Amino acid sequence: MLTEQKPLPSGYGPRTTAEEVLAGCDLRGKTAIVTGGHAGLGLETTRVLSNSGATVVIGSRDPKKAQTAVAKMKNVEVGQLDLANPSSIDRFSNEFLNSNRALDLLINNAGIMATPLMRDDRGYELQFATNHLGHFQLTAGLWEALKKSRNARVVALSSRGHARCGVDLNDPNFNKRPYDKRAAYGQSKSANSLFAVELDKRGQKHGIRAFAVHPGGILTDLVRYLTDEELSAYGIYRENGVPKVPDVTKGWPTTTTGVPERFKTVEQGAATTIWAAVSPQLRGKGGVYCEDCDIAQLVPADSELNSGVRPWAADEAAAEALWTLSEKLTSVAIGVIA
Repeated sequence: MLTEQKPLPSGYGPRTTAEEVLAGCDLRGKTAIVTGGHAGLGLETTRVLSNSGATVVIGSRDPKKAQTAVAKMKNVEVGQLDLANPSSIDRFSNEFLNSNRALDLLINNAGIMATPLMRDDRGYELQFATNHLGHFQLTAGLWEALKKSRNARVVALSSRGHARCGVDLNDPNFNKRPYDKRAAYGQSKSANSLFAVELDKRGQKHGIRAFAVHPGGILTDLVRYLTDEELSAYGIYRENGVPKVPDVTKGWPTTTTGVPERFKTVEQGAATTIWAAVSPQLRGKGGVYCEDCDIAQLVPADSELNSGVRPWAADEAAAEALWTLSEKLTSVAIGVIA
C-alpha cells in the first residue's frame, strides 16, 4: 500500500531532538545496524538507540576509531565495513547473519560528499558507489535478517542535495559526461530516496518498511572536501582548519541553543532518522521522504524552497529502473516480487 507524500502532521519540528522523539520508548530486545555510527549524526543515532535499550552494531571503516568513540556506551558492537569495497560488505553481512539474530533497524547513515573524482575497485564513481550502491549491497546481504524481524525498518539518509538533480541512469558513473562533484552528490542522494521507494514496495509483505530521511543542515565531517569558498556559501568558515558556523556576534539569527537558524545541532539532526526508525506514527506507512520529523511535502521540480522532495526523487518508475540498474552493477538481488 502506497503512503502519500505529504506531512501527517506529526506535531514535531526542525528543533526536535532525537531524545525527544525517543522519550518513553523501550527498545530492549531490538537490534539495529548503523553504518558510520561512530561519528557525527551516526554517533548520536547510536547513543540514543543504545540508551533506549537497543543493541547497536556499527559498521565502520576504522573499527579502532569506532571502538574509542563508543567505549562508554552499552550494548554497542563494532564491525569493519567499507561501503566502497564489495568484499568488505559481504564479510560484514555474513558476520551478522552468522549471529542468527533478527535485524529490526537498518540505518544506512554513512556517506561522503562533494569529493574529487574517485572510483571504487569496480570503477564506479565513489559517491554513487558509497552512498547508494554500497548500501544497496549491504541491504541485500542482510535481507534474511530483516525478514526475520517481521517488523523491520530501513532508513536511508538522503539530503536536500537531492534537489540538484536526479539519477542519470544512462551514465551514473560519469564515464561519458564531465564530472561535477555536486551533481554526483545530488545524484547519490536522489538514489537514496528512490531506494527507499522501491525497497518499501518489495519489503512490505515481509514486514519491512523503508524511509528516506533529510536530517537538515548539520556541520559534520561531511564537509571536509569543500573549499573555503564553497563553505562560505553555506555560512560556514574555517578557524585553524576547523569548519565552524557563525555565532551571534556575526549577526546571524539564532535559536535558543545558539545555533544559527539555517543549521541544526547534531541532536536535532539525528531526530528525523530516529523518528523514521521507531515512531508509531509511521506504523503501516513507508516509501516516503521525511524531514523535520515528518513526511515531507512533494514540491514541483522548479521549487525554490529549501524543503520538500522533488518529483525525481519520489518517482516510482525511476525507483524501479534504478533498482534494476543497481542489481546489475552490484550483481545482487533483493526482495524479488513474485
